[in-house]
Amino acid sequence: MMVAGAKNAGGDADLPPPPPTIPSNLKPELLAPPKYSIMTRPCRTGTTGRGITLLANHFKVSVNNPDAVFYQYSVHMTYEDNNPVLPGMGIGRKLMDRLYHTYSMEFDGNKFAYDGEKSLYTFGPLPLHKLNYTVVLEESVSRPHVTEKRMKLSIQSKTFNVEISYAAKIPLKPIALALKGADADDGQDALRVLDIVLRQQAANRGCLLVRQSFFQDDSRCITAVGGTGLSTVRGFHSSFRPTQGGLTLNMGTKFCCLFVISVVAYTCRHLSLFLLWLLADVSTTLILTPGPVIDFLKANQGVQHPRNIDWARAKRMLKNLRIKTRHHNMEFKITGLSQNPCREQYDDGTTVEQTVDITVYEYFTKHRGIELTYSANFPCLDVGKPKRPNYVPLELCSLVSLQRYKKALSSKQRASIVGSSRQRPQERINSVTNAVRNYGYNDDPVLAACGISIEKQLTQIEGRVLEAPKLKVGNSSDCMPSDGRWNFNGKTFLNPKHIDKWIVVNFSLENCDTSRISRQLYDIGRKKGIRIEYPITLIEEQPQLKKQSPIERVKKMFEQIKVKHPTEPPNFILCVLPERKTSDIYGPWKKECLVDYGIVTQCISPPMKKNNRERELSEQYLTNLGGINSLLATEHSGVVSLIKDTPTMILGMDVSHGPPGRSDIPSVAAVVGSLQWPLISQYRAAVRTQKVRKEMIDSLYKPLESGEDDGIMRELLKEFYKTSKCKPTQIIIFRDGVSESQFNQVLNEELDQIMKAYKHHQKVDELPKFTVIVAQKNHNTKLFQAGSPQYNVPPGTVVDTNIVHPRNYDFYMCAHKGSIGTSRPVHYHVLLDEIGFSANELQNLIHSLSYVYQRSTTAVSIVAPICYAHLAAAQVMQFMKFEDLSATSSSGRVSVTTSESIPVPELPRLHEKVRSSMFFC
Repeated sequence: MMVAGAKNAGGDADLPPPPPTIPSNLKPELLAPPKYSIMTRPCRTGTTGRGITLLANHFKVSVNNPDAVFYQYSVHMTYEDNNPVLPGMGIGRKLMDRLYHTYSMEFDGNKFAYDGEKSLYTFGPLPLHKLNYTVVLEESVSRPHVTEKRMKLSIQSKTFNVEISYAAKIPLKPIALALKGADADDGQDALRVLDIVLRQQAANRGCLLVRQSFFQDDSRCITAVGGTGLSTVRGFHSSFRPTQGGLTLNMGTKFCCLFVISVVAYTCRHLSLFLLWLLADVSTTLILTPGPVIDFLKANQGVQHPRNIDWARAKRMLKNLRIKTRHHNMEFKITGLSQNPCREQYDDGTTVEQTVDITVYEYFTKHRGIELTYSANFPCLDVGKPKRPNYVPLELCSLVSLQRYKKALSSKQRASIVGSSRQRPQERINSVTNAVRNYGYNDDPVLAACGISIEKQLTQIEGRVLEAPKLKVGNSSDCMPSDGRWNFNGKTFLNPKHIDKWIVVNFSLENCDTSRISRQLYDIGRKKGIRIEYPITLIEEQPQLKKQSPIERVKKMFEQIKVKHPTEPPNFILCVLPERKTSDIYGPWKKECLVDYGIVTQCISPPMKKNNRERELSEQYLTNLGGINSLLATEHSGVVSLIKDTPTMILGMDVSHGPPGRSDIPSVAAVVGSLQWPLISQYRAAVRTQKVRKEMIDSLYKPLESGEDDGIMRELLKEFYKTSKCKPTQIIIFRDGVSESQFNQVLNEELDQIMKAYKHHQKVDELPKFTVIVAQKNHNTKLFQAGSPQYNVPPGTVVDTNIVHPRNYDFYMCAHKGSIGTSRPVHYHVLLDEIGFSANELQNLIHSLSYVYQRSTTAVSIVAPICYAHLAAAQVMQFMKFEDLSATSSSGRVSVTTSESIPVPELPRLHEKVRSSMFFC
């Protein structure tokens, strides 16, 4: 590798660029300030609960030179023919690294931080306003083909032009001001530079970078996932955070793995949803297990012998993966597979009848003396270009390490990954503290130049443990949760439902005793106070239908139901699915019941046998039939603070997206609204589709003239008025799934729609008071008990000092019992509070809302309205898995298209009989 001469251009590095101009086509209203801004923290923090000393994975940072200034430079890279170097090519860091080492004198010894794309940062200015370099990268290239001449190593060089030009000054002082309560946005640029320094240091160590996380090629951190050809790898997230206690380095362990949410787990249907929040620090990335390509293909496809490999599927799987060849230890990218087996494949892709050249197999065995044991009859890997293929026998190729796997996984593959990501609290503490000690952040030249030093122990903080709320169950009995849990042993449901006309249908491939299941459900219901009768029909799927499509199987089952009940359909169906994991029957079955027939249904997997006995059913299957299991004691008596005297509506909002890489599956927005004020445990859901990957909900309000759909909020407001006999004068909004950069959009786009819907529905100009709270699960702060780090923090733990934002109103709460891995607290951000909750009132309300989740007898980690919104979006998304998304919905209407002109199909509306129920439970 070499770098050739630098050409300079005059100019003063301290000269700022010209001020930006406002485009002439920009509408003036877009320049107007937003209606709402994020509120600041009230003076008083919470005081209720018992005190507890905690540790947090924040490491204190000292800034000994707050007057330091970074200089930002724009980097423009082109090839010799002036074509731009595209981002993501992996060339940028290589070019800049070589450039610095060759011309360090021209940089006056200044170290720089490069973001890998278009920006470079130095501590102190470069001597010139603009620098132009010609960079020549040289690397050895071989062509492992059929002639000795072509096999000789050759030197291939590429020439690049690199232009470095001054862009801006970025002082560190705004960070110090933000820590004192100034607008923290002013310090974001400086924090971003410091984070780029951390990323560059990780890149220099050869780590895989995934946003602010990095993963090392260390066998001690890599765990193979059986039956997938994939591995999980433990890495770390690191970022600088402004907090009340000063600047900190937030360091957390990260696992590259993907969790599956099973909606039909047998023994505890809420358990798999819990896993998403109980298990810690999960990114949506996997890595390929390094090693022979053939081993990966066998594991990934679940076959024992290479002859059983589906090569069409293998071609799709291998494209663009990087391999290293055994015979000359060089890396290549796979572009495809040969059309013919290795023993019949020639250099130009022709067969033996069309050429006299030797085959790839003959070349490697006869001319290179390499023994090929099994690949003669299998395709070769093509590592060349479209018009110049370069074939290598399969068994000479191994996948290189730390390659991200971005393709969709099967249910079986996803389910096998869960266990590998668990880390107990003490293990997690050891991981992050060792990382901070070993990575030598204090020795980094860029951080050292601006006087930044990082402590090497966790930050000690003070928290509080809130008392669990008392619950009211049947017969006016009280139930006091202990350690975040309770049960109905010896107790009855508060307001049970009468179940008279119900049936059992069985899709199971196993020999499942539906009579036994119905008796169990009958016994459970009677014990819990439910007036339940024996099922009127037990229907088994006909054996010859087992191999038909899921949609066809469901239709045939309903044909049987119609024959059995031609005049009056049942009002409840218990459905035994064919598999223990997520079943393909689930989506079509739910759609048929909820959309076409309006029948409440409950799905279970075939009962698992334990000690030769079928496991008993749980009362969880009786939770969404229209009754009420339990209420908060304060809710039951109508004394919930700030809610009992003022009609209050609680909303939970969430958006679910399709699998990565699927641009044909729209996002699904779900909003649940509370009913029967002053209760806060009953909800109704409204669900809409929207553009792919769009996070902001755009269907909260739609004027009636836009079509039949008048928006989510009018639907929920109508139901609130119907069940509460009044209009809400207070609305509490819990929003899930948005990042800090989207907070202003929540306030000024989504809240604006809700206001318009309220005015339109109530025919008034007066608005209710709003409180808007964002709940974040996807963050990297962990809490540990200082005195007992081997245990998770107790349920009800709340922290609203020290590690919270220095200006904005936020706090951490861990409401649930973390029995698996390390508990992850929810990070609540209060964006707006017109209602005027005190810190104690708001924290206790949020804590109480973790105990009203009707599917569980444990406190959930996040407020129930958000849980319900997530469930509603996930369940309705199942409807679309079996629909042709290019076609219109059953109504024949198609909503607006995305920017890519892909139609967004409307969801089928739920049947009026179940529309107001908690069908999502």
